[in-house]
Amino acid sequence: MNYARDANFIGRIVKGYEAPVCILTRAAAEALARVQARMARDGLSLVMFDCYRPERAVKDFMDWIGTGGPPDPKWYPRVRREDLHKQGYLARRSAHSRGSTVDLGIVRLEQAHASIDPDCGAGFGFMLEFGTGYDCLDPLSATAHAPLPADSADNRKLLVDAMAAEGFRNYSKEWWHFTLNGEPFPKEAFDFPVTAAE
Repeated sequence: MNYARDANFIGRIVKGYEAPVCILTRAAAEALARVQARMARDGLSLVMFDCYRPERAVKDFMDWIGTGGPPDPKWYPRVRREDLHKQGYLARRSAHSRGSTVDLGIVRLEQAHASIDPDCGAGFGFMLEFGTGYDCLDPLSATAHAPLPADSADNRKLLVDAMAAEGFRNYSKEWWHFTLNGEPFPKEAFDFPVTAAE
C-alpha cells in the first residue's frame, strides 16, 4: 500500500490514506480470494499495491500534476508531470474509487510479506519479473508492450489470465491494474478515508 507511505511517485503520503490497508467491495474481495487460492497452489501469492482509493486522493494526484515538473527517472522517465493525465496514467475519476479495482503483482509465496521498494525500470527482487516496477508511468508498462523479455511477458500473461478467470479485466496501459466485471457500484465514487478501523 504505497500511497500510505512516501514510497510512491508523489514522494509523500497521499491524502485519504491513513493506514496501509486494502479495502474492496465484497464481490471484488471474494473474487480476489479465489485468484489467491489458485496462485497458492503453485507456490505464488498476490501482492497488493492499491485497492479502494478515496476521491480526495484522486484530487491530490490532480493537484500534484498541476504543479508541473520534468520526468522522474524512478516513476515517469519519459513523461512530464503535467502530461501524466493526458497520457492516460492518472485520471480525474478513478475506477479505484468504486471499490472493485486493484493494483497488484505476483510474488513467491514464501516471500509474500517482504517489503517492496518500487523502481520504474526494474522488478522488486523477490517479485516475479514484469519488465517494470509497479506505478512505472511509462509505455513499457502497457500490458501488451513488445518486445519484452520472455519471462516478463509470460508473467504478465499469467497475471492477466489468473485475474480474467475470476472476472477481472486489465487496464491496457498498466499490467498491474484490474477492475471486476459487473462491479457492484459502477457509477459511484466514494471518499471515505482508508483507515485500519474495522
